[in-house]
Amino acid sequence: MAWRIRPGRGPDRGMTLAGQVFAAQAVLLVVMIVVGLALAVLEVRREQDDATRDRVTGIAVAVAQAPSTVAAVGSPDPTALLQPVTERIRLRTGVDFIVVMAPDRTRWTHTETDRIGKPFTGTIDRALAGATFTETYTGTLGPSIRAVTPVYDGDRIVALVSAGLTRARIGDQVRRQVPLFLTVAGAGLLLALLSAALLRRRLLRQTHGLAPAELRTLYEHHDAVLHSVHEGLVVFDAGHDEAAVVNDEARRLLELPEGPVRRFDLPISLRRLDRAVVRDEMHVTTERVLVVNQDVVEWSGRPLGTVLTVRDHTELRDMMGELDSMRGMADSLRAQAHEAANRLHTVITLVELGSYREAVEFATAELRLSQELIDRLTGAVREPALVALLLGKVDQALERGVELTVGADTALETAAPLTASEIVTLVGNLVDNALDAVDRTADGWVEVTVRHEADALLIRVADSGPGMSEEMFARALDRGYSTKTDHQGLGLALVRRLVNRHGGALRAERAPESAVVVRIPRTPGESR
Repeated sequence: MAWRIRPGRGPDRGMTLAGQVFAAQAVLLVVMIVVGLALAVLEVRREQDDATRDRVTGIAVAVAQAPSTVAAVGSPDPTALLQPVTERIRLRTGVDFIVVMAPDRTRWTHTETDRIGKPFTGTIDRALAGATFTETYTGTLGPSIRAVTPVYDGDRIVALVSAGLTRARIGDQVRRQVPLFLTVAGAGLLLALLSAALLRRRLLRQTHGLAPAELRTLYEHHDAVLHSVHEGLVVFDAGHDEAAVVNDEARRLLELPEGPVRRFDLPISLRRLDRAVVRDEMHVTTERVLVVNQDVVEWSGRPLGTVLTVRDHTELRDMMGELDSMRGMADSLRAQAHEAANRLHTVITLVELGSYREAVEFATAELRLSQELIDRLTGAVREPALVALLLGKVDQALERGVELTVGADTALETAAPLTASEIVTLVGNLVDNALDAVDRTADGWVEVTVRHEADALLIRVADSGPGMSEEMFARALDRGYSTKTDHQGLGLALVRRLVNRHGGALRAERAPESAVVVRIPRTPGESR
């Protein structure tokens, strides 16, 4: 089962983050394009003004420097000679007026003939001083850009020439370019809106269609949950080996380093989970027994990553181990009670048949064998919990057709440096693994040896099975591997955790027989 993320659908959720970004971009783009269009028009207007100044200056200077102009000015009727020429030049060059005037402003030529002979309106002082200049002036034809230049006859200024273009004509030239500007601006706006729409689509996919308020609430809840939850949480994005989220409890339970966490930093058994869905799976680390769950998170059928949760079951597992030991002892007592009932029934039947001697021999033989085992164990082992465990395991082995014996050199005054529950867990798991290894084999046997050496507590469990290679044994020490298919294979992993806790050593032997050996170091002052 995978988790699926769905956006909120409340009536007050507001516009999505992607929608707000798109709207803001659209408004900004429209404003920028309008401002840019206005600036472009102003720039074209300025360029047109500059070009007009150059144009009218060139025309005015050309007319003033023409020899025919100087000759016409000196004739009795300058208008008759100059008006046809200036009109042809005006029409050919596209300016609005060319005025040739006397130094006293009297017009000899003009576009509108009724204004010939009247004074020229505008500035002529600089031209009379010998300069050529341009100005923007509102004359008889309206606002215009005009140039004024002197006409020389030798060193003497005999006339002035002014050529100009009205603002209305310049505006027409600019307006003819506006459709092109609008077309370019429209195309730019369309492309910008298209890119904004693509960005909106990407944001929708990345934010899952959530509004800003929902994203803020999601972050606040996310942060609160990460710091308050009592389970370890590790989140991996799809295709990434570095964890996207690791809470404090996960770092504590999995003994993860500070800073970024990669999948390689996880315990070995958890690295193998990859993207599998896991439910309440037991995993053993160096110090803890953990219950692990993992889910795959999906969005619109697309996997986003995995969510791994971890719960600490160390104390519970230890209690369950003790409970299993007690349950084994109870089963052993139940089996002994059943056997005792059968033996008693046999003895009573023999008595009723009058076979008194046979009844006494049968009863005392069974009692003697049982008592010999109890006496031997209690004499060699002074830890009651271990004695009870071994007696129970002997009966369990008999029920499975396996002979379980205690080594002749077994001798234990105290479980130190282990506690009673720890030695029960350690020996119980090793014996269970050995019984599983020889189960359903002919003449199967298991031998348990527990004794103190000079500097260590030695526990050795041998069996008639084939044993494990070094590679198989190393894999068995990790949670998630088992040579059996009917349980989770935690036995050796739990043993390794306990041995590591006490700084001991754990190894497997295959010669002269299959065996698992544990050595727990002891301090010099510990009693045997």
